[in-house]
Amino acid sequence: MKLKDKVAVVTGGAKGIGAEIAKAFALEGAKVVAVDMGEMTYAQENVEFYRLNITDTEGCKTFFDDMIAKFGKIDILVNNAGITRDAMTRKMTDEMWDAVINVNLKGIFNLVRYIGPQMETNNYGSIINISSVVGVFGNIGQANYAATKAGVIGLTKTWAKEFARKGAPVRVNAIAPGYVMTDILKTVPQELLDQFAALTMLKRLGQPEEIAKVALFLASDDASYITGQTIQADGGMRL
Repeated sequence: MKLKDKVAVVTGGAKGIGAEIAKAFALEGAKVVAVDMGEMTYAQENVEFYRLNITDTEGCKTFFDDMIAKFGKIDILVNNAGITRDAMTRKMTDEMWDAVINVNLKGIFNLVRYIGPQMETNNYGSIINISSVVGVFGNIGQANYAATKAGVIGLTKTWAKEFARKGAPVRVNAIAPGYVMTDILKTVPQELLDQFAALTMLKRLGQPEEIAKVALFLASDDASYITGQTIQADGGMRL
């Protein structure tokens, strides 16, 4: 029970990597709130659903107030929600650019602006930001997504400094997954999946549960001396 009596918020928690993180946290004793705009795809004891558009600043403030009123604190925040709108730069529209920036960057900022200072005041907290290997290496046709996921790493390092500057043990880390078998990849032809797998040293794609295990480690006191770091969970990807 590594997260016994902890309160955790997981955005994008209705399915995919977010769902596996929420379930892993609950099984280790946390009370988990899965935040999403879509419907929950699973049922798990100690995981409750909260519908929220994280680009809505006022909605995020209301959510934060609701969580404090109900639980009195938030110990763990996983910023997992994200979208893609892929196109070559010459074909990328303003709508495609703005949509990805708003969800993947502004959405994270909207929650951390409230939850981070509360963790600092409470003298405890772990924030885990889900980046991507695309934010580390870049990728053709994903200028907007790469910019946001690189930005997530910058935010991670900044918040690791900000929220611990007065001595509070608030840790902020990022995970940069590689190709993981979520619903999005299940629509990709097997030939392309094989090519993706060949890019890794382990010659296979990742599973959402494997990313959840990294998040569980970072959320727990097992990672009590780790902050400001980006862990690449990518099977040894070479781009």
